[in-house]
Amino acid sequence: MLGPVVLWHEGRELTITSSHQRCVLALLLLEAGRMVPLDRMVDVLWDTDSAPRTARNVVQQCVSELRRLLATDPEVRLVHRAPGYVLEVDPLRVDLHRFRSLATDARTVDRAAGLRRALGLWRGEPLAAADAPGLVPVRQALAEERVAALEECLAAEVESGRHVPAVSELTALVAEHPLRERPAELLMLALYRGGRTAEALTHYQRTRQRLAEDLGADPGQALQQLHQRILTADPTLTTTASPHPRGTGHATVAPRQLPAPPAPFIGRRSELDRLDTALNAAVHMPTVVISALSGAGGIGKTWLALHWAHRNADRFPDGQLFVDLRGFSPDSEPLDPAAAVRGFLDALGADPSRLPTDLDAQAALYRSLVADKRMLIVLDNAVGTEQVTPLLPGTSTCTVMVTGRRRFASLIDRHGARHLQLDVLSRIEAHALLIERLGKERVAAEPDAVDELIELCGHYPLALAIMARHAAFQPQVLLAELAPELRELGLDMLDDDDPTASLPAVLSWSLRTLTDEQRTLFGLLSIAPGPDTTLPAAVSLTGLPPARARRALLALEKASLVERRQGGRYAMHDLVREYAGTTLPDGAREPALARVMNFHLHTAFAADRLLNPHRDFLHPGPLAPGVLPHPLSDAAAATAWLDAEHTTLLATQRAAIALGYHHVVWNLAWALENFHLRRGHLRDALATWRAALEASAHLPDPTARLRAHRLLGRACSRLGLHEEAIEHLNQAIVQAVHHHDPTEQAHTHRTLALAWGRQGDDRRALDHARQALDLHRALDQPKWEAHALNQMGWYAARMGDFDIARDHCHAALILHRHHHNPIPEAAALDSLGFIAHHTGDHRLAVDHYHQALDLLRALDNTYEVAETLDSVGFPHVALGHHRQARQVWWEALELYREQGRDIDADRVQRQLHDLDKVTEIDRNGA
Repeated sequence: MLGPVVLWHEGRELTITSSHQRCVLALLLLEAGRMVPLDRMVDVLWDTDSAPRTARNVVQQCVSELRRLLATDPEVRLVHRAPGYVLEVDPLRVDLHRFRSLATDARTVDRAAGLRRALGLWRGEPLAAADAPGLVPVRQALAEERVAALEECLAAEVESGRHVPAVSELTALVAEHPLRERPAELLMLALYRGGRTAEALTHYQRTRQRLAEDLGADPGQALQQLHQRILTADPTLTTTASPHPRGTGHATVAPRQLPAPPAPFIGRRSELDRLDTALNAAVHMPTVVISALSGAGGIGKTWLALHWAHRNADRFPDGQLFVDLRGFSPDSEPLDPAAAVRGFLDALGADPSRLPTDLDAQAALYRSLVADKRMLIVLDNAVGTEQVTPLLPGTSTCTVMVTGRRRFASLIDRHGARHLQLDVLSRIEAHALLIERLGKERVAAEPDAVDELIELCGHYPLALAIMARHAAFQPQVLLAELAPELRELGLDMLDDDDPTASLPAVLSWSLRTLTDEQRTLFGLLSIAPGPDTTLPAAVSLTGLPPARARRALLALEKASLVERRQGGRYAMHDLVREYAGTTLPDGAREPALARVMNFHLHTAFAADRLLNPHRDFLHPGPLAPGVLPHPLSDAAAATAWLDAEHTTLLATQRAAIALGYHHVVWNLAWALENFHLRRGHLRDALATWRAALEASAHLPDPTARLRAHRLLGRACSRLGLHEEAIEHLNQAIVQAVHHHDPTEQAHTHRTLALAWGRQGDDRRALDHARQALDLHRALDQPKWEAHALNQMGWYAARMGDFDIARDHCHAALILHRHHHNPIPEAAALDSLGFIAHHTGDHRLAVDHYHQALDLLRALDNTYEVAETLDSVGFPHVALGHHRQARQVWWEALELYREQGRDIDADRVQRQLHDLDKVTEIDRNGA
């Protein structure tokens, strides 16, 4: 934004196709993370009198196109949040917000350096090419921000003694803004301090004359006072702050203990900036500033610490101390703090003959020697806070960098340490690392193989370095040959006789500090279904009491072996997870898997029961010993749990298939059926019921197989697989008749009605609905009778028999309301809305549809919400309510796209296009 408004992704600029898109993007970026109302977007893009009637539609189309553009980055989401949109993105990825953060965090003593970093982000006029009227004042305000930051930066440089190089930039700034007095004042001071007194006085006269001519005013008080002080040669004007103030410590030695900087160093820009911010904030801190880097073995902590230390070495003129505390090493125990303190005393030139013998006394002497000195102390590879505490200086002039695999809770709590957790490299950084190690030509020659290697390594720095070493040792071997080897061999290919060059060995050192219980949990987490897990699932996985499981998870998190994510979820890197699997004790895998599957199954059944209490109740089987299902209070909690655990539940079913747990496979498909339909997860419903059908062949209850055929048939029908749908549904009917199960016959007839209706055969659909109605009435099942009544009414309406249709749907509505069944009640209202619209009562149609929407939204049934929104647009159009029609169709379009319903989405897009043409004709005619 600090120049032309552009998007970059993985090193290339993304194409923004229109000026309106660029302006909408600029506005969303300005408010990153905050909702921007749609009406405000319209106001920004057009003057009040010039906005077309289609303005809201244009903005919505821009949002839709930008969403597709931004979909390439999973960390950026453009979401609808009534009454507008929110761009969910880390603000520091936007140059404007990054500029403001750097400018705010810049240190007072070295403020110039921080502001120079901030100003370096500017590329020209802000918001260039985003030429909406409403952005003009924003552009002017941003330009003013830049000038103010530049003034502040130049002031800091002049005050710190760098007045000579500042003169040329101040001269240009004064020429660009001749009426601003602050740059004129700074230029006068810089000229005077540079021995150019006459030029300083001449510049004052020139400024005074310009102000009088253009503004009819005299210079301000500050400028007049500076002029007077120069005339009187005020000696305080030549006093500048020392750029490197030194204390009067006892030692005369300035140690330079940093090991050689790592080569090559790639990426980590965000982490480096955070470390810079901590250092720049040191002037505001009454105590020593500590940055604590933690992360898994091989993630690059020492690599980052040394690179940062060398990059900032000039900011520590009194020296740099470094010690490897050997907290996680292949061949030694952690270093005794006493040995580390003694090493620092020697480096500081302390007299060995006068050293005290007590550790506390030695630590006190060490603190005395570094007091008031500008020093950097790097404490690498620490095992815990107890190793670090004796090595902390006592004054704020020193900066401490600590690295280790464990999180330094006490340092954070007691000493205000700035914690920085290192993660894997980004794709761009991983790609750059391979280029640096293998050469640009070799990487460019095999782009697909490079991408595969990066993904197989999981962007893990040490894994990438090992694979780069393999490739460098074998320049004649194609990278495309190494990728399949890595896929097949996994960790074995990342092993080495040298433990420091072996990922399994490096990871193994983290286990030394764990208890047996924690190691067991570490191994069991490797087999937990899904990409991550939760505490309740871990309780069942391990069989531990909740409090002990929580403590064990916390220990693994502190050891950087698991990562806690939002929503109380715990995840492991794929390579760490693979290594964890190698530590699992014999015989522990299957019992643990059985327990966690039982946990997910019983909780899923409880959730389904809350979502649909009217559904036939099936029992998932006995609760396994040690399993505690997750408690769910209501339907909202059930939906939230199913949303969060959906991927894990699908993985649980796959694990059950592999182990031959057929009852788990079938019951999970049943428990997820209602949720899949509400959320529009149609392909997942298809996959789970195909697996359930296969599993049903191994189950003793024949009802399981006929239900699997029926529900698989419904899943096929919803996805347009009509022949397969009818085949499964016919088999379900045959089996239901064979096993004398009239209830299943009725359910299957209703599903056949849906299937034939989706194929456009309303007459055959109506016939199946009638057969279902007869069976439900004969069985005295009024709740299901209401379903069949509504189906009959719907297909009668589709065939034009609206009077009969209305009677059936009203009867269905009464029954559903009597039994407090809101989803089918919404379906009946939807049918009545269709009937009212097609019989000319469009206002009644809108009323019915909105009643249905209220019910569906309350139940968070986004699948049916999309269809009802789609339907209500037509009576709105018939009433001339084009704005309301456009609004509901845009919301339907968003939901269809989110649910992967591309055919429906394309149809609604055409409806919106046709509506725009009608609106334009009306406007031109008027």
